[in-house]
Amino acid sequence: MATLKDQPIQYLPKEGHIPQNKITVVGVGAVGIACAIGILVKDLADELTLVDIMEDKLKGEMMDLQHGSLYLRTPKVVSGQDYNVTANSKLVILMAGACKQEGESLLNLVQCNVNICKFIIPNIVKYSPNCKLVVSTPHGDSRVPVWSGVNVAGVSPKNLHPDLGTDAGKEQWKEVYKQVVDSAYEHYVEQY
Repeated sequence: MATLKDQPIQYLPKEGHIPQNKITVVGVGAVGIACAIGILVKDLADELTLVDIMEDKLKGEMMDLQHGSLYLRTPKVVSGQDYNVTANSKLVILMAGACKQEGESLLNLVQCNVNICKFIIPNIVKYSPNCKLVVSTPHGDSRVPVWSGVNVAGVSPKNLHPDLGTDAGKEQWKEVYKQVVDSAYEHYVEQY
């Protein structure tokens, strides 16, 4: 009989186990890790893999998720800087990219991120040629929120309040959007 301390370990997969529903997150920034936590909490994968170029951050985030995953159903959380760890992924979520520098246009940032994607995507496809790929990138200085695409628990707020996101909207969501974009930019400038 296993002790309480040993019980979580008995659920670890045996060596050579090929995952049936492996998900990889490339980029362990705040959004990438939030995505990884969501995958673990929702029990969406039997293996979660993290990839990033920042070795220390990658290792720390992996260890945090491994410790937490002992109380969840995902039996395996791994990481690496080499894309061979992504082999046999069913889904790869690409959250890696450069951060906007002060005064840089979002169109320049997009080009930088395109170059990053040109490196990452062939490496992903090399090891997981049949995976589905989700890519998160900025849309440029002329980006707009697509309020008709927003839903909360399957309900579109735009259906409830047709003025949502317009100047006529009582709750000024247009201003909220601007505040979010500005605060994200300020956060990146302070961090980098």
